[in-house]
Amino acid sequence: MTSKVLAILFLLVILSCKSQTDSGLTIISDLPLTLKEASGIEKTQDSEILWMINDGGNKPILYGVNNKGDIIKQIKVKAKNRDWEDVTTDEKGNLYIGNFGNNDNDSKNLSILKIAKNDLDSKEEVTPKIISFSYPDQKKFPPKKNKRHFDCEAFIAYNDSLYLFTKSRSPKDHGKTNLYSLPTKKGDYKAKYLNSFSTCEEKGCWVTSADINKSKNKLVLLTEKGVLVFSKFKNTFFFKSEVKQYKFNSTTQKESICFKNDSTLYITDEYQGISGGNLYELKID
Repeated sequence: MTSKVLAILFLLVILSCKSQTDSGLTIISDLPLTLKEASGIEKTQDSEILWMINDGGNKPILYGVNNKGDIIKQIKVKAKNRDWEDVTTDEKGNLYIGNFGNNDNDSKNLSILKIAKNDLDSKEEVTPKIISFSYPDQKKFPPKKNKRHFDCEAFIAYNDSLYLFTKSRSPKDHGKTNLYSLPTKKGDYKAKYLNSFSTCEEKGCWVTSADINKSKNKLVLLTEKGVLVFSKFKNTFFFKSEVKQYKFNSTTQKESICFKNDSTLYITDEYQGISGGNLYELKID
């Protein structure tokens, strides 16, 4: 086989990979290497801009991205990116960055950064309002391994509060997520524990991101294995509702999710050298 034929075959493989679907998950664009560790994505109600953040250790920058994967705006946030894990928005268009990653369950510096809507529209550098918090049921830093349920990578703004979905680090309960609530105002708080849910019983089902739709009747939780869609819930009883699961075929590190509209989700995964680093769409019922 000639080198020219091999080159053509290689190109065909690449093109087929770019258009492939993963159990309904469709690649719509590459993300730039600047966002190779994208850990949060959100779309405000009155804009098509997708706001993205990188994981901890990266620059404290909020990136505005279009659906082609191009960075069209950057806002420097005057706060350390200790471990940024998710981003969400409220009905007024204010944006919140979850600086609450806690892999070892030993951090006492958990916070959420609030950025005003007007600052998103007009500024290139912002000073956020800080919502500091701790978990009411954590007594040791870190606790015993089977009680490490205080990592977090997912939250939403719903009505007048923020709702956090924790990521279990317990080797005996990988899929457990605890739900806590916090005010949306600047301050230092003890989060309020509400209830718990188990996404699955094996590895790969940590909750890594969350979002709620504009109509406030669908909640999504993202894991590496798929998406859980909760619907027909009353008030904040998210887990006492109808649940549908959309499973992925691949095991790339899915890190962020948001609603494009009531029937379509945006999802990103981290770039891992030979895979990932994409912006996807997923159709849901």
